Amino acid sequence: MDKNLIQRTLSGIVYVAIVILCTTPIGAKLINGISPDLVKQEYLYYGLITFLLGISSWECFKIMKFGNGYERWVVLPLIIFIFYIFSKRYFNFDFYFDFRISEILALLLIVIAVVTLFKYPNELYYDSGKLIFTVIYVALPFSLALGLPKFSRFDDRFTLEVLFLFVLIWSSDTFAYLTGKSFGKHKMAPKISPKKTWEGYIGGVVLTLALSYFIERYYPDLRGNWMVVGFLVAAFAPVGDLVESQLKRNFGVKDSGNIIPGHGGVLDRLDSFLICVPVVYLYFILEKFI
Repeated sequence: MDKNLIQRTLSGIVYVAIVILCTTPIGAKLINGISPDLVKQEYLYYGLITFLLGISSWECFKIMKFGNGYERWVVLPLIIFIFYIFSKRYFNFDFYFDFRISEILALLLIVIAVVTLFKYPNELYYDSGKLIFTVIYVALPFSLALGLPKFSRFDDRFTLEVLFLFVLIWSSDTFAYLTGKSFGKHKMAPKISPKKTWEGYIGGVVLTLALSYFIERYYPDLRGNWMVVGFLVAAFAPVGDLVESQLKRNFGVKDSGNIIPGHGGVLDRLDSFLICVPVVYLYFILEKFI
């Protein structure tokens, strides 16, 4: 058997297991079964997001090849500061999905960063542009991800929005790949990602919607309508992949890193997550007013 396939499979299983343990009550139950009241699930989730933020920040920093100016020294403190602001809200149970200026500004900045990457890539060759893009592209999505699950200081409740967001992203990627491989003829973005096809994109949307129907039916306590979430994820997950592909293409990089054997870096695995989180977060804001 191909050693690379074995490596990819094993590392993929470990990756999925870590996500499940940190985004569901399973992780805390397992640990507290060994030593009672040792950890709460919200701490495991926060640890996961913090770890992924740290590795992603380093990978993005390496991709963009910062020079020796002051920007290389302030990018990490800025990311930490932004994440700290949202962390305070996380531990104070302060995510209400209202129209707050800070959150709307964060979502708008993500859109501007993506548009800049595709339409004005020359701006990212300056260290000031690299600084702004890195902070927006990495810090804001992970910060907003802290607001997706619901939990309580009084019991062990920890809802599964993030787990199912990962599941829908994985299903979208898998179904799009299988459909594209079987029926793909029309290239979606040949210069950025030659293997992506419109047939694969449509297949990913349709089959992910089918999966989201079962999530909506059997998990009614989740925020929002998961048929809508499934459509948003299937529609925007490929965009996240294209964003990272364009970023690597601009700077002549093949993989964001090698921390996940056989899969590349964290950014390579979370490119869709970084775009889907702000989209779903915005939907949860709008859903309160519908």
